[in-house]
Amino acid sequence: MVLLGAMNLLNYIDRFVLPAIIESVRADIPMTDAQQGVALTAFIWVYMLASPVFGRLGDTRSRRHLLAFGVALWSLATAAAAFATTFAGLVAARAAVGVGEAAYATIAPALIGDYFPRAKRGRAMAAFYLAIPVGSALGYILGGRINHAAGWQTAFLAVGLPGLLLAAAALTLTEPPRGHFDDEPAAAPLPLLDTLRALARNREYVVTVAGTVAYTFALGGLAQWMPTYLIRVRHMDGAAANTVFGTLTVLSGLLGTFLGGWLGDLLRGRVRHPYLLLSGVSTLLAVPFAVLAFTLPGADQRWAAVFVAETLVFVCTGPANTILVDCVPAAMRTMGFAVSILVMHVLGDAISPAIIGLVSDRSSLQTAVMLVPLAFALGGAVWVIGSRRLAPPESP
Repeated sequence: MVLLGAMNLLNYIDRFVLPAIIESVRADIPMTDAQQGVALTAFIWVYMLASPVFGRLGDTRSRRHLLAFGVALWSLATAAAAFATTFAGLVAARAAVGVGEAAYATIAPALIGDYFPRAKRGRAMAAFYLAIPVGSALGYILGGRINHAAGWQTAFLAVGLPGLLLAAAALTLTEPPRGHFDDEPAAAPLPLLDTLRALARNREYVVTVAGTVAYTFALGGLAQWMPTYLIRVRHMDGAAANTVFGTLTVLSGLLGTFLGGWLGDLLRGRVRHPYLLLSGVSTLLAVPFAVLAFTLPGADQRWAAVFVAETLVFVCTGPANTILVDCVPAAMRTMGFAVSILVMHVLGDAISPAIIGLVSDRSSLQTAVMLVPLAFALGGAVWVIGSRRLAPPESP
């Protein structure tokens, strides 16, 4: 768990170093706002397309070897972005990051499902996904500070190359049998089409992924455009904007993710779909604070709204992913994560930064960022409605 958590931490540092330094990159590699959106999401497109491939491999091959390959590849690709001199070169380097992350993101959660029994998975998944706010924030903070001190090329090298050590360490992971803590041993993997049909008939899985699509659309837009918004619209210094936003993301992420894991397990046996209900309610509560974060004129009030909104949003990180582990049989669990990654990114954060960029080009960035709270509202509504209409889940 410690090693997997360290990998996930670096995963998100490497993802979010580019948004922190994009304005400096644009000084050397000119691009429009729409092109910036493409550069920011290049890794996501490849990541989501490669995920089903690694999902299938993860259900049939050695998971620790696939993890080692993925971490090494994304680390080298992050470092390679330091040598980009054209828009196409930057996009190519960031796209290669997505191949490596596809191997890791599909396999690690399924592996955690085999490390812990169902009653403890909510807290385990919450602990694992603490790396999202911490890693994202470190991406902003380290990217901004290293860029300010030594340039954006050094920032890519500094956060990319250490991953090679974690890739080597991945070969030491203990790999338990698939379905180790499930009621029944994992069956043999189904043919690919049968697996996809089984996932499509799984209503709890479909509702969870549907809400995650809207949630990911909003979160991707917020993460990729917030530093630029603070610099352009609120006229903040780039390093200061990244540091404050990154610090708040760490604090709110730790608090929200911890609360989500604790409340989700506390609600087990007391409400019909505890993880779905908690995810939906917390996301809906975040909507008005997300609106205030983009509209309040005062810096202190704006930062307070950002903190509350992010805390509520991060509450659902552990619960939403725990649902995907619990509701999918072990024999197709890695593929279940792979399909969810494909769908939620192709309809979520793979397109939201570019859409926000297009709206910004045609109107204003202030108008464009209001798509973020709108998408949070949609995702929260899907989860709440699903928690009320789905049949009760099977007892562990």
